[in-house]
Amino acid sequence: MADNFLQPEDDSAVPINNPNEQMPGLAGYVRSKFEDSENGRRSHEHRWLQAYKNFRGIYDSTTQYRDSERSKVFIKITKTKVLAAYGQIVDILFANKKFPLVVEPTPMPEGIEKFAHMKTPLDQMEEEQPDPYGFEGDGRQVPPGGLQAEQPDKHYLGSYGTKFGDSIAAGKAKMGEPQFEPAREAARKMEQCIHDQLLDTNAVNVFRKAIFESALLGTGIVKGPFNFYKKIHKWERDEEGNRIYKPYEKIVPRIESVSVWDFHPDPSATSIEDCEYVIQRHRMNRQQLRSLIMRPHFDSVAIEECLAKGANYEDKYYEDTIREDETEPYYQENRFEVLEYWGVIDKKYADEVGMAGVNEMSEFDQVQVNVWVCGNMILRCVANPFTPARIPFQAFPFEINPYQLWGVGVAENMEDAQLLMNGHVRMAIDNLALAGNLVFDVDEASLVPGQNMDIFPGKIFRRQSGVTGTAINGLKFPNTAGENIQMYQISRQLADEETGIPSIMHGQTGVTGTGRTAAGLSMLMGSAGLAMKTVIKNIDDNLLKPIGEAYFQWNMQFNEESEDVEGDLEIKPRGVAAVMQKEVRSQRLTGLLQTVSNPMLAPFIKIPNLMRELAISQDIDPDSLVNDTNEAQVYAEMLKGMMADAQQGTGEGTDPNSQQQGMAQPSGVPQRPEGTNSQGSGNGTIGVGATPTAGEAGFTGNAPQFEE
Repeated sequence: MADNFLQPEDDSAVPINNPNEQMPGLAGYVRSKFEDSENGRRSHEHRWLQAYKNFRGIYDSTTQYRDSERSKVFIKITKTKVLAAYGQIVDILFANKKFPLVVEPTPMPEGIEKFAHMKTPLDQMEEEQPDPYGFEGDGRQVPPGGLQAEQPDKHYLGSYGTKFGDSIAAGKAKMGEPQFEPAREAARKMEQCIHDQLLDTNAVNVFRKAIFESALLGTGIVKGPFNFYKKIHKWERDEEGNRIYKPYEKIVPRIESVSVWDFHPDPSATSIEDCEYVIQRHRMNRQQLRSLIMRPHFDSVAIEECLAKGANYEDKYYEDTIREDETEPYYQENRFEVLEYWGVIDKKYADEVGMAGVNEMSEFDQVQVNVWVCGNMILRCVANPFTPARIPFQAFPFEINPYQLWGVGVAENMEDAQLLMNGHVRMAIDNLALAGNLVFDVDEASLVPGQNMDIFPGKIFRRQSGVTGTAINGLKFPNTAGENIQMYQISRQLADEETGIPSIMHGQTGVTGTGRTAAGLSMLMGSAGLAMKTVIKNIDDNLLKPIGEAYFQWNMQFNEESEDVEGDLEIKPRGVAAVMQKEVRSQRLTGLLQTVSNPMLAPFIKIPNLMRELAISQDIDPDSLVNDTNEAQVYAEMLKGMMADAQQGTGEGTDPNSQQQGMAQPSGVPQRPEGTNSQGSGNGTIGVGATPTAGEAGFTGNAPQFEE
C-alpha cells in the first residue's frame, strides 16, 4: 500500500485532546456517510464490473448458453481498444518526458505596480535630456535636474498608467510597452519548481495508473499532493579522506493514484468541487495499521486497541470477481478496514472529540476536517490542513457522463459490440464443428440388438435377416460460418465507431472501405485524433489544471524556498496544445523548410532556429541533433574540403565544362574539327550523342558539314 496517509504538517492540523476515549458519535457519522456513498454508486459498480470482465475476457455468471452451444470463446477486442486508447493518451501527454503544464502571469496581475516595468519610447538623447516640451498634466514633464528615464511615460501605459499613477517603476522593457518581467520570471521559476517536484516523485507513473483506469472504467482518481519525506543518499569524506554515508530527508509534495473501487464521494455531487465529503477505503494488514503510529497526529492508543480487537475487513461482492478467486473466505484474517474522511462535520462532533481550536470556529456551524476511522475508533481527527481548505482528490472522466461525477470508459462504450462479436464467433465455431463432421441416422430395428454404436474405421454392424434398406445414414449439415464471420466484421466496425478508435490504430492491417486509400486513411486517423482531443481536453480540465494549482498552493503554503516564485500566476494545461503541436506545428515547419530551398528567400529565414523548432515538434532533442551556428560553419568547411578532394581524385577541375571535356567520344561519332565552335551552321547544339531536331531554336534544316 502506498503512503497515502502522509498528510501536510501545519499548525492548523490540531490533534485530539482526549484520544483514549471511544467516540461512537463521530465514527458512526463517518460510517453512515460511507454507507450512503456505497448505496449511491451501486449502479456504477455494476458498470465497472462488466467493463472489467469484458477487458479480461470473463463471461458473466448470468450469461445464458443454449444446450447446443459448445464453444465458450471470448474475443478480447475490448482489451485491445482500451490499451490503444491508454497508449495514445500517454504518448501524447508524456512522450517528451515533460509534463504538459505551464505557469504564466495573469493578463493583468494583481499588484501591477510591483510587476510592471516601463521604458519611455524616446531615443537615448531624449532620455538624457529633460523634455523641453512637457507641460503639466501630460505625464511627460520632467522635474528639474531629472532624466527622462526616471519618469516612466504613463501615456504609453494606457489604462495601466491611469489606474496606478506614479507607482509603476522604470526598468528593462520594450520601448513604449509595459513588461511584467518580475511576474514572468516568477512564473518561469514556479513552473520549473513544479516540474522538478513531479519528476522527483515519479508522478508520471501515478498519472499512467489513473489514465488507464479512466480508459477502462471511465474515471481516474488522483490524490494529493501531500508532504512526503524523501530519503536522499549522500556520501561525504571525513578528515582522513574516508567515505561516510550521510543520508538526509527532504520534504517534497507527492501524489498517488486511488482506485475507483476505494473512492467514495458524496453521492449527490456532480464534481469534486460539489462534494461535501469524500471517503477513501483502505485495506491494511497489521503492520500497515501499526505504522500509522509514526505519522503525525495519529492516536497510538486507539490503534493498539483496534489491533487487539482483531481484523474487521470484509470483502465486497465485486472483490471476489476482481481477485478471480471465489474460493477464499468472505472474511479475511489480518486485514483491517480503515476509512479516511475528508470534508465537513457539524461543530457538535468536533466538540465531542475535543478537537482544539473549535471555540475559535464558533461562528461556523460546520468544520472542515480529516478523520480516520477503524471500526468504532477514531484514529485521527484534525482540521483540514490546507489553506484554503479543499478536498485533496481529483476525479477526471474519460468521457463525460452528463450530470454525473463518474465518466464513461472505452469498455462500456463497446459493450454491445463485444457481446455481438462473442455471439457470432461462437456460432461460427459451433457451425464449423457441425459442418465438418457427419451426423448419423441409425435404424436400430434393422440391426441386431445389443451392438456398440461407436463408429470407427473398419467398424462392422450386424443386420437382421429379412430387413431391407439402409440401416445407417450419414447426414451432412451446411456451412453457415461465412455469414457469422461477416456479422462479426460488422460488429467490429461498430466497435470502431462506438469508441472512436479505428482498428488501424492498434495494428489491424486488413482495413476496408475508405481506409484503403491514402486520403481515406488520413480522414480515418483525423477522426480518431478528434476523439482523442476530446478525451485529453477532459484530462486538461479535470486533472492537469487542478493538480497544477494544488502544487502551486502547496509551494505557497509549505515550501520555504519558494519566496522568489511569488506572484499573481495561473496554471495552464497544455495537453490539447501537445496534440496540435504534433499534428499542425510539424506540418507548418516542414512547409517553411521547403521555402528555404528558394535561394532568394533563404537569407530571410533563421535556419538554425527553424531546424531546432522542427526537431522539438517531432519530440526530438534539438541539442543532440541540430548544430549551432559555429558548429554548422565548421561542418560546412569540412564538407567543402571533402567535395574538393573528391573532385581532385576523379581528375575533375573547377571548370563547369570539365566533365564534358574529360569524356571520351564514343566510336562512330564524328569528331569536331579544331577551330570550329560548338554550333553548327544551323546553330543547333552539337554534343555527344546530340543531334539538332526540327523545331529547335535556330534550326535551318541543314545538317552540319565538316571539311575533309
